Amino acid sequence: MNLVFFDIECASVHKTTAKICAFGYVVCDEKFNIIEKEDILINPKGAFHLTDRKGEKGLELPYDYAEFKKHPPFPAVYNFIRDLLQDKNNLVFGHAIMNDVKYLDLETRRFHLPPFRFTFLDSQIMYMTHINDFSRQFGLEYITENLNVTFTPHRAADDAYATMKIVEELCRLRGVAPTELVHNMNLTPGRISGHNITRPTSEAFENYIAERDRAREQRGRNRTKFYVFLSRRKRKKAGPLSGQVFTFSRNLEDDIDKSIPLVAAIYNQGGVYTQKLPDCTTYVCEEDDSTVRTKNAREIEGLNIITPEELRGVLSDD
Repeated sequence: MNLVFFDIECASVHKTTAKICAFGYVVCDEKFNIIEKEDILINPKGAFHLTDRKGEKGLELPYDYAEFKKHPPFPAVYNFIRDLLQDKNNLVFGHAIMNDVKYLDLETRRFHLPPFRFTFLDSQIMYMTHINDFSRQFGLEYITENLNVTFTPHRAADDAYATMKIVEELCRLRGVAPTELVHNMNLTPGRISGHNITRPTSEAFENYIAERDRAREQRGRNRTKFYVFLSRRKRKKAGPLSGQVFTFSRNLEDDIDKSIPLVAAIYNQGGVYTQKLPDCTTYVCEEDDSTVRTKNAREIEGLNIITPEELRGVLSDD
């Protein structure tokens, strides 16, 4: 079995179109001996509108853009790409590959071509599974810097090569062949068939998603309980905290085992609580809190910012 690593660059991407301008690929054997590496340039049949993932900052591809017009459009290379990716003797990989698979699908729609049908693995998911960290996405440049792999970012064939080096290193670290890596890491390949696309994943990633969703649901329940609690509070007319208005960080609010007793004590001593940051006189958060509300609080000149431990001290002193 051979291994195929591919990457795609587009002249522009929108919700219903992705105008591919480069298809880069590397074919190697199971010992990662490269058989073929090539950049296939494609006339995107459209202008270049390059942005980052947020759709803001312009990207620069390492190509002479005028060169693309000298090459044929996607239908001319469709058969080659289809045969490469759909060959049952090839194991297909990409990095953050769902985007590239979607681009291929959109091009078949644009040019009225038969949809692709193949399975694929994602080196990004594989790397995240290996280090057991799914809290953020890891780009090619970040990973390859640790592996001392030199490549040209956004040159499709070089991105494909970098993807190959990531998989090669994972195989080395785990002491398995590429075909064994799927079972070793409990991976589930993604699949495209008839315009239906399922994402590649791993058992560890699915466990992370399930736990994240449970935590999100619990935060929602806690938030509701906190809102209900606040709606029923009435401050005392006088007390040592009269005239003081408190706001908590979002993380502290959501921890109702801490937040509700603290707010109750504030009201019992004549203070009040608000969720309107500009109206508070004292903001309470952990020192390492980096949520948006806390960042905004730290920008308010003269605002008293204390920790929950310091608040407990104030409440006990009073």
